[in-house]
Amino acid sequence: MERLAVNGGKPVRDGMLPYGHQWIDDEDIAAVVRSLKGDLITQGPDIEEFERIVAEYCGARYAVAVCNGTAALHAACAVAGVAAGDEVITSPITFAASANAVVYCGGKPVLADIREDSINIDPDEIVKKLTPQTRALIPVDFGGNPCDLDRIMDIARDRKITVIEDAAHALGAEYKGRKIGSIADMTVLSFHPVKHITTGEGGMILTDNARYYEKLKVFHHHGIVRKPENGQWYYEIDEPGHNFRITSFQCALGMSQMKRLDGFIQRRREIVKKYDEAFSATGEIITPVESEFCRATYHLYVIQLVQELLKAGRKQIFDALRAENIGVNVHYVPVHMHPFYRKKFGYKPGDYPVAERYYDRAITLPLFPRMSDQDVADVIKAVNKVVEAYRK
Repeated sequence: MERLAVNGGKPVRDGMLPYGHQWIDDEDIAAVVRSLKGDLITQGPDIEEFERIVAEYCGARYAVAVCNGTAALHAACAVAGVAAGDEVITSPITFAASANAVVYCGGKPVLADIREDSINIDPDEIVKKLTPQTRALIPVDFGGNPCDLDRIMDIARDRKITVIEDAAHALGAEYKGRKIGSIADMTVLSFHPVKHITTGEGGMILTDNARYYEKLKVFHHHGIVRKPENGQWYYEIDEPGHNFRITSFQCALGMSQMKRLDGFIQRRREIVKKYDEAFSATGEIITPVESEFCRATYHLYVIQLVQELLKAGRKQIFDALRAENIGVNVHYVPVHMHPFYRKKFGYKPGDYPVAERYYDRAITLPLFPRMSDQDVADVIKAVNKVVEAYRK
């Protein structure tokens, strides 16, 4: 048996392979330079053009680009009317921004446990958490695998609840043949460097609702409402908003990246196929499930360890893979286990057993379009090496 690097053996790789990474090419750089040489580097025409391109791709009528995905979630909650006394149901397995955005508006995040197969919020658990105070639902398309949106939309429509889909992982994904962004009342995207396209930092809200669209435009720009009939300089603020604006040169990068989005997704799916083929017969590993009604875009590839078959815990295996220079990660610490949510809302370990069981055995493997076949082979070799070393 080959000696593990963590025990002094030779690592599979000489340098660390990150779990995610942007892919910026010369065309992207040229697009940014062109924008920087223009007259308006912040609120120029590149922003509206980027919004139009993404909305058209996703099948949405309107789009508002903002400075990051968290701001997009905050803005969506605000224009949905989330305020003190309101509850918003979301998943415990998500980046904390999905819940934080509710708190920013004065509301209470109410968590509903996940499905064991998809790792997405369980619609049956949503129904159990509904109260007269429920203002909105924030389903999270974990890892780029869409939630059961028809069921969730039916639950919401019956009760006149707004659905804000957190699709930060799912640009380009499809649900029953429809692009994500064309289904929920509002859909939130992220353009962080590890996502499907990047603007550096950046986010967007998609909607078909003209009222939400007009409110989003005002909210993300300080709450400013122009009144040119009173003078070209004149504006009013009826309700304070935020400065969530994105720059023109970021949107120039985003437009350039959009040209390669489908290729990025195809490469992600090719890597996933290699991982599935390598690990599906490994009894110590549970591989991700793509829901039958979806075409996932695989922002993440998360394996789960069958710990009963291993003589090491998740942390030991995680550390061993890092020692092999495989930049594994864990997505995510469940929301209810963060100190703020425990102290503020009384959540505690044991509240969401399916989410906690998933978290205890989850490890995210590297997955990004610029990975070479050799990078993929290194990940597979390292995982097999570590599993073999710790197999009971």
